[in-house]
Amino acid sequence: MIRVIVFCCTLLLAGTVEAQQAEQLLQQVRAKMDKVQDYVATGKMKTDVVFIKAPVSNIKAYFRKPDRFAIKRDNGISLLPKSGVSVNISSLLLTESYTAIDAGTTTWQQQTVRMVKLLPLNEQSDVVLTTLYIDEQNLLIRRAATTTRENGTFEMEMVYGRYSNWGLPDKVLFSFNTKDYKLPKGITFEYDDGTTRPELPKNKKGRVEITYSSYTINKGVPDDVFR
Repeated sequence: MIRVIVFCCTLLLAGTVEAQQAEQLLQQVRAKMDKVQDYVATGKMKTDVVFIKAPVSNIKAYFRKPDRFAIKRDNGISLLPKSGVSVNISSLLLTESYTAIDAGTTTWQQQTVRMVKLLPLNEQSDVVLTTLYIDEQNLLIRRAATTTRENGTFEMEMVYGRYSNWGLPDKVLFSFNTKDYKLPKGITFEYDDGTTRPELPKNKKGRVEITYSSYTINKGVPDDVFR
């Protein structure tokens, strides 16, 4: 009986230590990203969503803490984040109302990464589970997979370069299954004539790839760009 009690206590202690380590890692990642108060980024956006034949568009992305984010393009399709679904990596760590679970390590793009699962404490949250794949050495989120109640599962992949010290990616690949996506709860695609299509074809993958060429960081962003 004593051995059983000792064994159970050991498991409980190990789980507590792992949870603390996962939370500490998240705090370090957040501290790095918190250096960015705002930014204006210039880049190109490529949209691949079944019936949409969109050219590669020049875009500008605007961010201001804590959660203001917008993308403006010069032609083609606009990407309008709604309901917390965003191609902005900072949005993944906006809330502290979650339980962090250390899920061990895995290999992503030939690199060892730490998997941390985030379980929201708010039962009304649309997000059910988020799994982060974190580069521990550089404190960078390389990949994220989020499961929601209303919009299925979507994934983000990040590639870093010149702005890695700020936690800002050079490239973001956002993908989702159109079968589970309900517009405009997630992302609304707006056409040149100002109209939107309420539904996407089922059982197809949607992909949005954004490649950033430059960031202007902590120089201020006006309110009107978010309207």
